[in-house]
Amino acid sequence: MADQTFIAFLRAVNVGGRTVKMERLRELFAGLGLGEVRSYIQSGNVFFTADASIDRAALTERIEACLREALGYEVPVMLRTVEELAAVVEADPFRGVEVTEHVRFCVVFLSEPLPADLTLPHLTPRGDLEVIAATAGEAFVVARLIGGRPTGNAASAFGKSYHGQGTSRFFHTTAKILAAARKG
Repeated sequence: MADQTFIAFLRAVNVGGRTVKMERLRELFAGLGLGEVRSYIQSGNVFFTADASIDRAALTERIEACLREALGYEVPVMLRTVEELAAVVEADPFRGVEVTEHVRFCVVFLSEPLPADLTLPHLTPRGDLEVIAATAGEAFVVARLIGGRPTGNAASAFGKSYHGQGTSRFFHTTAKILAAARKG
């Protein structure tokens, strides 16, 4: 079967004292037998090729186990194909939301869908994070600065009823990640 390009969105990389060089991440992914391994910026975005028919859940577990062993801590991984990421960018659920200096658009890549009982739009009690739309694999969050300061992590916008993992990227960064992945 043909190879497919995947993007691994890694959570908790180069934040909170958990520093890892992108060169090291590329080495770890290549060591798993993944092809054409590249990285994009320091926030844990790794591109690679693998057989399109690969069991994605098993591959995710292999990558997470490798990172846990090599780095000494858990690194949740959310895998997307270039086509899946293109659909996220093309959908642009933020279209129509007023852009101000106090608003940031975030995509949260999810390990599992949001709870069915989470009504959208969903506003956090502080009013700083609003989940405006979701797919099975992504949540789209409008983050509002309060007092000119950044808000909490967009991946925390769902409350305690969400038991999966999530890692967020700004929407404009997501579009740049897609462009970089397509350059392959």
